[in-house]
Order: sequence, then structure tokens, then C-alpha cells
Amino acid sequence: MTRSERLAEQLDWYWRKNLRPRLDGLPDEEYFWEPVRDCWSIRPRGTSAAPMSAGSGKWTMDSASPDPAPAPVTTIAWRLAHITVSCLGYRVGWHFGGQEIDSRTFAYAGTAEEALEQLDDMYGRWNAGVRRLSDTDLDNPPAVGPERFPMENRVLHVNRELIHHGAEISLLRDLYRRRDGAVPHRI
Repeated sequence: MTRSERLAEQLDWYWRKNLRPRLDGLPDEEYFWEPVRDCWSIRPRGTSAAPMSAGSGKWTMDSASPDPAPAPVTTIAWRLAHITVSCLGYRVGWHFGGQEIDSRTFAYAGTAEEALEQLDDMYGRWNAGVRRLSDTDLDNPPAVGPERFPMENRVLHVNRELIHHGAEISLLRDLYRRRDGAVPHRI
């Protein structure tokens, strides 16, 4: 196995065994579920209360610049969009060709099904691109994009981002399923 295949396989194992199966059957109600007030989400154009909203279509992504501290809680819809556009999309466009992805012009998904189609497409493009990288590609900074670290660092960063945000989405799914209003047991 080549170095690039090992890097791709690290994420692909997580994708196939953990994250992607956890997303199967995601309904729209859960996709948009806001576990607390003032969540950031994907919303119909013109309905956001966030300082900014990005997107070119009927749906936009809540945002701010600079990011508020502490950051708002985000919905599954927001996190899937973040993975699709910011974690994968930018880098697929920069490093592996095809359409340049930008959060301001991306057409965000208004359904869970559409969001998963966007995610699957972008993940497939990322994984295929990583597998094609040579050792020389991995050792050098990418020729395109703002990153000036070796490409291997970028790949590892994307792996961490997807694992991190995937775990957050999985936790939100667990909380959604158990939102029965039970009083927690106190010790």
C-alpha cells in the first residue's frame, strides 16, 4: 500500500465503518433539529437571525465573521454543510481539479437526502484525489490554495476534521433519539 493509500484508507475506514452508516435514514426533522436556542443551521433564504448567511440557492448557512466566542451550537444540517464545503469542497477544488467550491456561492441542501448526496459526492472526489497523490506530492506544499504546509499535513488535517465533526453529528443523532424529557439521575 502506498503512503497516499494509507492516508486515504485511514479516513475511508472511519467513513465506511462509523460515519456513513450513522447517517443512513436521516430524516429532515432530525437534519434541522435545534437542541438549544440560537443554533446555527441551514435555513431558507432570508430567515436567518445569524450575523451573516452564505449560499447561492434557496437555502443559506448561518455564519459570522469573525466567529463568535463561544461558537454557537450547530445543527446536523450545518455540520454536514461544513464538512461538505469547508472541510472537503474547498480542498477538492484547489488540489484535485473540477469546480471551485466557495461557501458564499454553494447551493446548500434543503433536505437531508440532498445533503447526503452532496456529502457522498464530495467525499468520493476527496478520497479518489488523495489516493492518486505521489510521495513527492505529499512531501511538498500544494501548488494551489492558501496552504503552505506539505500536502500530507493537509490530508491529515481533513481526516481529523471529518472524524471530529462526524463524532459531533453522531452525538447529535444520539441526543435526538433520546430527547424524551427525562430528568437526569443525580448522584
